[in-house]
Amino acid sequence: MHRDPNSDQRMEIETKRSAGDSSDGERAAWSRREFLANSTGLAVAGAIGGLAGNVQLSAHDLAASAAGSHSPALASAPGKTRRIIIDTDPGIDDAMAIFLALRSPELKVEAITPVAGNVPLDLTLANALRLLEIAKRRDIPVAAGASHPLVRRLATAGHVHGVNGLAGVEFPEPRIKPVHDTAPELIRRIVRESPREITIVAIGPLTNVALALRADPELASMIPAIVIMGGSLSGGNMTPAAEFNLYVDPEAARIVFDANIPLTMVGLDVTRKCLVSEQHIKQLEAAKNPVSQAAGKILRATYERMRHGGEVTDIALHDALAVASLIDPGVITRKDYYVEVETVGEWTAGQTIGYDGHGPIRKSPQMETSAPEPAPAEIPFKPNAQVAVGVDPDRFFRLLIPRLIGSAT
Repeated sequence: MHRDPNSDQRMEIETKRSAGDSSDGERAAWSRREFLANSTGLAVAGAIGGLAGNVQLSAHDLAASAAGSHSPALASAPGKTRRIIIDTDPGIDDAMAIFLALRSPELKVEAITPVAGNVPLDLTLANALRLLEIAKRRDIPVAAGASHPLVRRLATAGHVHGVNGLAGVEFPEPRIKPVHDTAPELIRRIVRESPREITIVAIGPLTNVALALRADPELASMIPAIVIMGGSLSGGNMTPAAEFNLYVDPEAARIVFDANIPLTMVGLDVTRKCLVSEQHIKQLEAAKNPVSQAAGKILRATYERMRHGGEVTDIALHDALAVASLIDPGVITRKDYYVEVETVGEWTAGQTIGYDGHGPIRKSPQMETSAPEPAPAEIPFKPNAQVAVGVDPDRFFRLLIPRLIGSAT
């Protein structure tokens, strides 16, 4: 969703400091103290460098070698179901993404790992469980993830997603429970049980994924692809520079981008063009199945807030596009980029800076007060991501709406 650019840039800051502040729904969650304990020694540059290694192939070459196909990290063998873990912070558009994945035979959802983001973890966890119950998929494990970013306070977006993350629409309390594993533990276990088989679909802040990679340095080589909804090469939606998911935890995002995993970035450059219309909502409302009814209620509530002057000025299904690109790779156009995530800027933290080989890559010069060092050298262009630079919105909605209303499988 987009916010009114003239709004007062409100954001909620989660300031709970101890595990004692957690609700029962967070019993499996990582506390702030646990994050910091597990972050000991995370001089971010050092941690990132230890994970990254030297990238010698382009993003296209990495993905092709992983998937055995000319397509990017989105392609799988013809007729083969792609196994995925959805790392998410539900979330209005997260809900649509989860429903799309669950109703697409091309994908097998192995787990859902909620993270704090759009709303705090106690809500994202409950929402993930609710969405599975609505879709009658109680077989899929859900593991509670990070309740805070790696080193920052949590910024949320309840002003966009509603107080409960689902546009304020009330659904029954979930009866299924999360597993005892934490999200990073579950990610590691599933990937290690099936190396080179599990694609990560990360549509929230990247804290859970970064924690899994940091705890298990060999894990990156076992993940054939990661698709993220996040980032932008054309300006942000949380600040002028940063997209929300990367704004929330830029340090985690840098770890993931530098992990040498074939990565596709589906960012605001394309997701902003996939806007829900009232006709789409009416189609969902008219269908008589639990998924379409729930999706219609969530989007209708969001649409009404938009109509009556709320901060939401349009409804972009950011996360659903990331999932759709796995089902139909042709829905987006990709280009190789070297992407850096800004982590130290006072006004630009979370910004994704993309280089496509047409300009020099070098860091800024040292401060005058620092110890003398050689001038920053130009860095050779070695892409670490494929960035979505084009989208066919009509094709996207021709995939999404029939899947949700049950008229196509």
